[in-house]
Amino acid sequence: MKKYLLSVAVLIAISISAKAQINLGIKGGVNFSKISTDNVKNSTVTGYQAGVFARIGGALYLQPEVYVSSSGGKFDFNSNNTTASASGKVTFTNLNVPLLLGHSFGTKDLNFRLMVGPVYSYALSKSQNFDDNVNGAYNDFGKYNNSTLGFQAGGGVDIGAITADLRYEGGLSKINSNYGQRQNLWALSVGFKFL
Repeated sequence: MKKYLLSVAVLIAISISAKAQINLGIKGGVNFSKISTDNVKNSTVTGYQAGVFARIGGALYLQPEVYVSSSGGKFDFNSNNTTASASGKVTFTNLNVPLLLGHSFGTKDLNFRLMVGPVYSYALSKSQNFDDNVNGAYNDFGKYNNSTLGFQAGGGVDIGAITADLRYEGGLSKINSNYGQRQNLWALSVGFKFL
């Protein structure tokens, strides 16, 4: 199955590069992430992202990226609306590598885009803060995987050399299997194409 997917990706890349129009750029932005967890109330954490991208192709394009981001989630462990409650927060610094397939339409000076594709994330560092009640009751709640696989889908606009994207990222793999934790986020970024 992996060989089949790799073969399809190579064929798409070759067909796009046959009419290659290549753009390189930098990007940065803000994201709003949360970690969905079974039976625990969660809320969002605001983070950042900064990195580089390449866009290869014309109307149909391939866009690989590499960027560093921060993400995470907040938790409220209120058990059955009693007075016993606990809370926690975790933040990650990640290295993200999405490979997006997109379609663009419009003119050179005003171009609209739709994109979708997988993203691989590796946790470079982790910071977590849980109440003592959480540590005692949920021993392995904060034991997160270092790498995850997800997907991104969204749209964007290019105005000359300026580019802006709005994307949703969903977790395909769990960051903690014991509690069904998956990370999801919305990201808004602005970039500049210098080539």
